[in-house]
Amino acid sequence: MRKRSCADAGSRPAIVLAEPSGPAGDPPVRFEGTPPSQRWAIRLEYDGTLFVGWQRQADGVSVQSVLEEAAARLTGGRPVAVVAAGRTDAGVHAAGQVANLDLPHGVSSHLSPARLRDALNFHLKPNPVVVIRAARVDAAWNARFSAIGRSYRYRILNRLARPALSVNQVWHVKPPLDARAMHAAAQHLVGRHDFTSFRATSCQARSPLRTLDRLDVSRDGEVVTIAAEARSFLHHQVRNMAGTLRLVGEGRWSADAVATALLARDRASAGPTAPPGGLCLVAVTYPEDPFED
Repeated sequence: MRKRSCADAGSRPAIVLAEPSGPAGDPPVRFEGTPPSQRWAIRLEYDGTLFVGWQRQADGVSVQSVLEEAAARLTGGRPVAVVAAGRTDAGVHAAGQVANLDLPHGVSSHLSPARLRDALNFHLKPNPVVVIRAARVDAAWNARFSAIGRSYRYRILNRLARPALSVNQVWHVKPPLDARAMHAAAQHLVGRHDFTSFRATSCQARSPLRTLDRLDVSRDGEVVTIAAEARSFLHHQVRNMAGTLRLVGEGRWSADAVATALLARDRASAGPTAPPGGLCLVAVTYPEDPFED
């Protein structure tokens, strides 16, 4: 039996679970009608270099679009909406992104979490997106609105030679950086503040107020890492903080200058926006971990 295409779905009521649906040789599982849905949570990682970002757009390939297309292969071409905990920008990576999607109960009843993970990963090839875990969740659970914390990591390769192995994964900065000075300056940003100076001018958040729980800067050999944790972030907030802290690391700004920039509540008062390649969404936390065994 040939696999159903999206074009076939509109004229055929059956839902087909395309391979891999089980052990080698098992036929696709067929269900009639439109059963109610089961919500699934998935944790995934991706290299954002070639994507236009998480969100589906008219031009270019997004992480959301390839995931939704992979999920639609499990429903015989019927659209499946995928909602993420955070909409990463073009070029930004994820090691612990979380999303949710709804699949018909007829399909879900024949899927274990591991089987759903493997089926999605099969259809995601060759895109640099991989589902790490999957779990059944309540219909009211939402990857974005149920989250209580998000952790980002920004990495700077601080050496004269350009990167080869980590290209598009770090920000290459040649001048020596004082990570201790950067860390001290970063503490001025920890807490609840108006982060207007550190959000994109196009940011659509209703309020610039955010509570930054952690902003640490450390060095391991040639790599300087900025770790940021908060319930939520403004558009470009982490990258704007990283660009500002670089000025401190190079000795061009003092720690007090960072505090002054914060109080100015003016984007032009802070440092430049760091490039996207160094940024990675590391983890999303919830009141109860949906992926716990």
